[in-house]
Amino acid sequence: MSLRPRPEIENMEICPHGGINYAELAAMGIQPEDILDFSANLNPFGPPPEVKEHLGKVDVSYYPDPEAISLRESLANSLNVGTENILAGNGSTEIIRLAMQAYLTQGNRVLIIEPTFGEYEVACQIAGAEIIRQKLSSANDFQLDMAETEELIHKHTPKVVFLCNPNNPTGRYFDRTHVERLLGSAPESLIIIDEAYLTFVDYGESSIDLIESGNLLVLRSMTKGYALAGLRLGYGVASEGIISTLRCVCPPWNVNALAQEAGIIAMQPASGGPDYLEHCRQELIKAKNYLIKELSELGLPPLPSEVNFFLVKVGDASGFRQRLLHKGMLVRDCTSFGLPDYIRIAPRTLPECKRLIEAAREISK
Repeated sequence: MSLRPRPEIENMEICPHGGINYAELAAMGIQPEDILDFSANLNPFGPPPEVKEHLGKVDVSYYPDPEAISLRESLANSLNVGTENILAGNGSTEIIRLAMQAYLTQGNRVLIIEPTFGEYEVACQIAGAEIIRQKLSSANDFQLDMAETEELIHKHTPKVVFLCNPNNPTGRYFDRTHVERLLGSAPESLIIIDEAYLTFVDYGESSIDLIESGNLLVLRSMTKGYALAGLRLGYGVASEGIISTLRCVCPPWNVNALAQEAGIIAMQPASGGPDYLEHCRQELIKAKNYLIKELSELGLPPLPSEVNFFLVKVGDASGFRQRLLHKGMLVRDCTSFGLPDYIRIAPRTLPECKRLIEAAREISK
């Protein structure tokens, strides 16, 4: 066939993610409802009940608001920023791709601190960018070496720098001094701080008040804390100039009417708002502590993590995942992160975590 895609696309691999692979389960003869999913870093308690009640009232025969004005106003009030500082997205992944489309040309350099969310690399490859990698080490539990980061920035002058904070898949949180040093080291770069999991950090500090620097884009997800993964909802917060630029490449009606309404309702005090998130977070802490204790007794101590998921070194991650899957438990094989010895586990409810430990005991024998 003579018709060929762009070279950047032709040899690109699709980024794997956590969550149920329905085709895989069908091939194994397993029903999705028979699986407990510990592979996706989500709130297992579901969205606030009021969200489900209101979604039935949304008239889907009309186009959604292309500007998502009501949603952005709710977010602006919550975050203490202007509506002009917010762009709503079909998940934060969409905003990652919009930013790379808007700011990168072929040959631009991008610094990615790894292991981390694979969609950063995919978005950069689509744009034809050259990727500079800083690899964090398991030897120091994947802590960030900021001096090395600054050295790479000074050497390569990247157009964009990605920092996932807290980081996926390692669960490590880098405190505010790291973010401030990063901004000071790369004043000409677009700094993208992905705070999708900040909700789950005990002492996490938002970077949103730093957007006045003019080169910072903060990403947030409502699919994680509010359990809206099926609706896809995220947002970016930045200076008015950056948001205006992203709007130029943003598809019309990119956030559907159901997602917009769910986001608005979820944040309202009547739905629990921050109180609901805090209740879920406290329950997840209990479940996480239980898993850490039990896995450690099985000789599988989880690595340090400041968030609602963690890495466990198991040797053959792919094989370990398959054995658990046959027991009805799904964990994340971290081979795609460059960590073939590790799985990632996101706690669910405490009774479900007990079932995971029972399965892990059986396959460990």
